[in-house]
Amino acid sequence: MSRALLFLISIFVVDTVQSQTRWKADLAHSSIQFEVSHMTISTVSGKFTNFTCEMESKKNSFEGAKVEAKVQIESVTTDNLTRDKHLKEDDFFNAKQYPVMTFVSESFKKKEGDQYEVTGMLTIRDVSNKITFPATYSGMINMGDRTVSGFKAAFTINRFDYKLKWDDTLDTGSLVVGEDVDVKLNLELVKI
Repeated sequence: MSRALLFLISIFVVDTVQSQTRWKADLAHSSIQFEVSHMTISTVSGKFTNFTCEMESKKNSFEGAKVEAKVQIESVTTDNLTRDKHLKEDDFFNAKQYPVMTFVSESFKKKEGDQYEVTGMLTIRDVSNKITFPATYSGMINMGDRTVSGFKAAFTINRFDYKLKWDDTLDTGSLVVGEDVDVKLNLELVKI
């Protein structure tokens, strides 16, 4: 009796392990970009060039997938060295004290067609807030021995919610740098 039970448990464990698929972002074909208003009349855009994003999904579905991303703050670039230096200082990210920004999913729900809803904790400067945003599945292809999937997503955060506190104002009273930051994700995930 106990042998049969152990056998069934081992089959369940092996099946559970084998039914999980792991994915990792291909940095050469993925991006994390952001935009924020500048002086209320224009937009500044930037990106992070060094990050990891890993996903664990069921064998044939992304429903219930788990996502974990880590972004190296030092990799921020807006194509302006002076501005990039300022972003890494305490007015904004404080890269020395808080070198990594993270996102850990809590749910990954399939909606309709290629649409998903992702909820998780975004942590910047050791401040964690729950965010929910839509993600679009772009499909899956096989390239020889590689299987690749794609997702696109976008969301907006208020930078003051994460202690990115620089608040210089114009003569009109408007902020030089807007409080809302639009984030765009383009992820090409390779099966590992």
